[in-house]
Amino acid sequence: MTNELPQVFWLFSIGAILLLITGFYCLIMTYNLVRALIGLEILTKSVTLFIILAGYVTGRMALAQALAITLIIIEVVVIAVAVGIVLCVYKNIKSIDGRLLRNIKG
Repeated sequence: MTNELPQVFWLFSIGAILLLITGFYCLIMTYNLVRALIGLEILTKSVTLFIILAGYVTGRMALAQALAITLIIIEVVVIAVAVGIVLCVYKNIKSIDGRLLRNIKG
């Protein structure tokens, strides 16, 4: 197990970093609110992978699993509320373009 630890660490670290970069890119470079939500999902999945990776490296997998499950539950609630907000925005302005949100009054 000690010989495979550096290989697993680097493999998952590179994967998590790529997911993190992809999530930030989706959040920063789009005005489409649905794409921003997808970017937020990708970003939180990379954080979950980092938590599991840290638990594997430190040998505290039970704590890492508990934190990951907590993060997933919080993520589902945040995304559900955000989807509700996006649906209300679409209902009011007939677009999911984030640039048009500046024109909303009241």
